[in-house]
Amino acid sequence: MKLQRKNMLRASALGALVVSGALVLTACGSDDNTKTADGTTKPSTAAAGDIKCDDAKGKLLASGSSAQKNAVELWVKNYMAACSGVEVNYKSSSSGEGIVAFNQGTVGFAGSDSALKPEQVEESKKICTGGQGINLPMVGGPVALGFNVAGVDKLNLDAATVANIFNDKIKKWDDEAIKKLNPGVTLPSTAIQAFHRSDDSGTTENVTKYLKTAAPDAWPHEAAKKWAAPGGQAASGSAGVAAQVKQVDGAIGYFELSFAGSQNIKTVDLNTGAAAPVKATGENASKAIAAAKIAGTGSDLALKLDYTTKAEGAYPLVLVTYEVVCDKGNKAETLPTVKSFLNYAASDAGQKVLLENGYAPIPAEINAKVREAIKTLG
Repeated sequence: MKLQRKNMLRASALGALVVSGALVLTACGSDDNTKTADGTTKPSTAAAGDIKCDDAKGKLLASGSSAQKNAVELWVKNYMAACSGVEVNYKSSSSGEGIVAFNQGTVGFAGSDSALKPEQVEESKKICTGGQGINLPMVGGPVALGFNVAGVDKLNLDAATVANIFNDKIKKWDDEAIKKLNPGVTLPSTAIQAFHRSDDSGTTENVTKYLKTAAPDAWPHEAAKKWAAPGGQAASGSAGVAAQVKQVDGAIGYFELSFAGSQNIKTVDLNTGAAAPVKATGENASKAIAAAKIAGTGSDLALKLDYTTKAEGAYPLVLVTYEVVCDKGNKAETLPTVKSFLNYAASDAGQKVLLENGYAPIPAEINAKVREAIKTLG
């Protein structure tokens, strides 16, 4: 049944939830933002009474996107403390690996930085007896374009210029296209060293969706988890890309905002057509996410993001993390634990954990639908 309610996410609903400051997602190989200076996990305010164990029991395996790694680890810690005799094991790898594991039936749910593709949904029907895989959004944030150019502290780019840089068309930092977007900035003739992910990545897919949508003439490649453009250099995981950008003069790469903050990497402001270029911040990302619409039907809550928004202060290069689960046909032995655990993750207490640890909760209007979808899992 198609959702009949308004699908536009209200900015006010998200604004009330978004943590002040950076909206942080920590992707593959990420820095752990949930740790204190002595290496221990930050305490959570979640009380055992907020977690309903119901009939949960035994071991639940899950895997996938490490963009949500730290959030899931916090949820698991709180959940297992409240529900004795239950073990939840989330293997942080990549969105692609998580979906493969899900469609092989080896995990109860998978984490993915992008919604299931039609062929993946079709494949999931072999595992989800009488049902199919659905997407439940859990957390979102901005993807930053980090750069390291000696003598340059501030850099403005638009979608077409970013596309031409990563498509190996613009090769020097003093290219006329870059100079035009940065009047008054002295740009060196340093060669551009563009870094992309070597592994299949939901982050890559979101970046290429942005480029394909916002600069179709400059980006001829299809949006995909696997990098398709010529040239550039590959690195494993967001951690690998960030490390290269940090070390190499002339470098540019993409990764979740947390890497820029933790490694003091400067980030590109995006010229979207608004009155002023937009910084990669949590607040600015939330303005873009607020314009998203629900693209899925029934209990599938895949979101369609507006990568071409010109709204003032809206940073369009954003990422949403989903939990992928069967709507029907879940394994009987793990279904109670899947429902119980995801209910906690989507609860007020579970979302508050995100706020307390530098993540961004899902807007209240959408999160209410997530909770309803979890109730109907069978």
